[in-house]
Amino acid sequence: MAYEQKDNSGSLFKNDKREKDTHPQAKGSALIDGVEYWMDAWTNEDRNGNKYQSLKFKRKEQGGGQRQPSRDDDDYVPGF
Repeated sequence: MAYEQKDNSGSLFKNDKREKDTHPQAKGSALIDGVEYWMDAWTNEDRNGNKYQSLKFKRKEQGGGQRQPSRDDDDYVPGF
């Protein structure tokens, strides 16, 4: 049985292709209110030394134009 994303949840995986500080440390996807999103995550540190996660969401394109990452992408993560 294939994995099915539950609504209002997501999964992140380590970005093994990260080469620059601007590349996310983790990538994944989420399903929020029935809409699919790509997720990027970075671990940052505030000026007091407390670590926190910064997240970025990008809506997956509709129809046949859905983005399919390729090995040529700077931030390609296998399986997405």
